[in-house]
Amino acid sequence: MLPAFLSPELGLIFWQLVIFLLVLFLLGKFAWKPILLALKEREDNIEGALRMADQAKIEMQQLKAGNEKLLTDARLERDRMMLEATQMANQHREAEKARATAEANTIVQQAREAIQQEKNAALAEVKNTAAKLSLDIAERILRRELADPAAQTQLVDSYLKDVKLN
Repeated sequence: MLPAFLSPELGLIFWQLVIFLLVLFLLGKFAWKPILLALKEREDNIEGALRMADQAKIEMQQLKAGNEKLLTDARLERDRMMLEATQMANQHREAEKARATAEANTIVQQAREAIQQEKNAALAEVKNTAAKLSLDIAERILRRELADPAAQTQLVDSYLKDVKLN
């Protein structure tokens, strides 16, 4: 058995039970409901924050995908513009090359025409000079030949023979 100071009496147990039930009722009515409501509210806040975090994560993934698409589009646009610029540069180069070739051909043709004109002028001058020299030489020869009367007679006879033959 238990010593006397350790064994509780029936009255004490009754009052302890009554006080315990009273405290339990008061705590249930005034403390537990607000504590449970606060815990429920906190749980709802945490769930809402987790949902918002998940939604923010999804939005960030969508933004990241959108940014990657924009970057890809920008790269494609840059490549297209570079290709167009290269094609335009090639077309411009070819056009300038064709223009320069045509201009060079025109200059060469003009130079050939000028050379031909100069050649013709030089040949005409040479012919004129040769004709003048021939006439001067013929005149000198005829003067010398015609200075002698016997030579004049012989020259007239030779011309007459040529005329008869023709």
